[in-house]
Amino acid sequence: MAKKKSIQAVHKAVVKTQWRPPVVVVMGHVDHGKTTLLDTIRSQNSSKKEESLTAKEHGGITQQVGAYQIEVFPKGEPKSRESETNRGIPRQARDDFAPRKITFLDTPGHEAFAKMRLRGAQVADLAILVVAANDGVKPQTKEAINHIKAAKIPMIVAINKIDLPEASAEMVKTQLAENEIYVEGYGGDVVCVPISAKDGKGILQLLEMILLVAEMAELKGDSKNPLLAYVLESFTDAHKGVVANLLVKDGTLTLGDQIQAYASGESTPTKIGAKIKAMIGEQGEVVVKALPSQPVQVLGFKTSPLVGAQVTLGRPTKAMEPSQPAPTAAVKPEKTEEEEAEVIKPNKLSLILKADVQGSLEAIKANLTEEVEVIAEGVGEVTESDVLLADSTHARIIAFNVKTPTTVEKLAQMEKVKIKTYNVIYHLLEDLQKEVLSLIEPTINELTLGKAKVIAEFTIKKRHIAGCKVTEGTIHKANSIRVLRGDEIIGEARITSFQKERQEATEVKKNDEVGMVLRPDLPFQIGDDIISYKVEE
Repeated sequence: MAKKKSIQAVHKAVVKTQWRPPVVVVMGHVDHGKTTLLDTIRSQNSSKKEESLTAKEHGGITQQVGAYQIEVFPKGEPKSRESETNRGIPRQARDDFAPRKITFLDTPGHEAFAKMRLRGAQVADLAILVVAANDGVKPQTKEAINHIKAAKIPMIVAINKIDLPEASAEMVKTQLAENEIYVEGYGGDVVCVPISAKDGKGILQLLEMILLVAEMAELKGDSKNPLLAYVLESFTDAHKGVVANLLVKDGTLTLGDQIQAYASGESTPTKIGAKIKAMIGEQGEVVVKALPSQPVQVLGFKTSPLVGAQVTLGRPTKAMEPSQPAPTAAVKPEKTEEEEAEVIKPNKLSLILKADVQGSLEAIKANLTEEVEVIAEGVGEVTESDVLLADSTHARIIAFNVKTPTTVEKLAQMEKVKIKTYNVIYHLLEDLQKEVLSLIEPTINELTLGKAKVIAEFTIKKRHIAGCKVTEGTIHKANSIRVLRGDEIIGEARITSFQKERQEATEVKKNDEVGMVLRPDLPFQIGDDIISYKVEE
């Protein structure tokens, strides 16, 4: 009798600890099958026919961070109550045959969304590195590896597309070893699962390995603890207002709670407060309480909290609240010719950026060159105030994944303001680069100063470095840089770090070897040419 009491007491203690579901981030190179993998997992997990995540994204590229919770049903038949009692403490405080939950984060696969991907890794407990068996380790694979290492979370490698004739799991394992990821059987203990996200092969084994690795990590969460959640994304909806996608890491988020979102990574730390008016689950259902590892959509913020902000219970002081911008006047004052001339900046492309979510804005801005000036930015559809501001500053409006109301379009036509709408960030950045080149090409003479060959590429402290050897002329740190692959221009950049023999340098000459960090971070490869040039009027 005493023994039975003891077991029940221990069982009660374990239940009180509340082992929480693992939060898993899926990472890897573009087109290697991250979103297809999540599609397959969700479709196998639900009796309803899910709309394809890939199909919903323009260009087949995921462009927002999403969170999805699934249930995994272990194989086999449940045992008798007597045998369960004899086992003592149930694994993860559950029946061995009860469903277990896993929360998946889907980070964007586009290179420009590196910041959002990194934030995904910061809130995750475990990472799935997806590598295509027919393509191997690619630049974004290496970037993902660095993010996972920086987050200090366990990793499982999913070798995808094993159904293809040209698939080679051995090639992938060898290339991973070259990047210091040693899977089981190749000198390491990193779990490796061959899968086909397209036909579902190996998916159950992958889910079982996720649960096993999570069990070893002993993830704990208590619904009675103080609330800790993170902002995965925020945006403005025409009907709902400001919407924040949150992931609860500990404690409980309850309808009606007064919460605050704290962002410390900015020049001025801010806390944005909200009273939760509504909570919505991933299937559109009403949620009253969100528990540890549960993703939920929250309504109640008046301004968009920053991606990655930490959410706790409480009300921010007025000193920490962001100031509200003054409303834009509907009637604009007349400007003199001199004032108009001051606004127009030669060789500068002035923009007003509007995007669907805060993460999209940050990703676009991170890839703009110094010739582009952002006059204003915001989350939500294009407004009349945006058009009036664009007219007065001679800017054009870039709308990413947002609509422009008909009344605003008519005003833009009247004021001769250009509004360009995009759904794929690649196209947006390519067009902006062409616009910048059109500004400077008619007015400059270009003088080539030096040439270098990329002989190595590596990452140190999250910085993408080009190891180069100077083949012609002289390269100065202040020079403009162009990266060429054959006759193709990969992009324009500036040198932000220039090291020769591990010492910061200002100039290198023919036969010198140098490490360069470029801004923006261009997708250079070994064998590319780096041209140093200056422009003369």
